[in-house]
Amino acid sequence: MDLAFHHLGLACRDLDVEEQTWTRLGYRRERADFEDPRQQIRGRFLVGPGPRLELLVGTPGSTVLDPWLARGIKIYHQAFEVPDIRDSIAALRATGARVVVEPVPAIAFDGREISFLLLPNGLLIEVIQQAV
Repeated sequence: MDLAFHHLGLACRDLDVEEQTWTRLGYRRERADFEDPRQQIRGRFLVGPGPRLELLVGTPGSTVLDPWLARGIKIYHQAFEVPDIRDSIAALRATGARVVVEPVPAIAFDGREISFLLLPNGLLIEVIQQAV
C-alpha cells in the first residue's frame, strides 16, 4: 500500500489555547484556519520540529470530537495521503479495517476526498486523496 504520512489529528476544546502550547515547542500555523460543515469541525494546521498537526474543534452543536475529549485523548488519528483513495480503502478493508466515514470531499484539502477507517488494533486513520 502506498501511504505518505500527512499529519496527526488532535481533538481540542479551543484552537487558540491549544496552539499556544505547541507554539512554545516551535510550531507555527501552516495556513489559514478552515471550517467544514459536513464534518462539523473547525481546524488549524501547525508545522514545526515534529510531525504536522491538525488541531480540531467541533462547530457549535457538534459532538463529533466529544468521545475523545471526554476520555482526555488529544491525538486521535493519523492521516496519510494515498494515490487512489478507493484502492487504499479496499486494501485496508482486506486487513480487517472498518470504514467509519465513507469518502467525502474535505474543505481542508481543497475538495479532495478523505475517509476514516478503524484498524483492527483500534487506531483511527484518515486517508486523503493525493492532489493530481
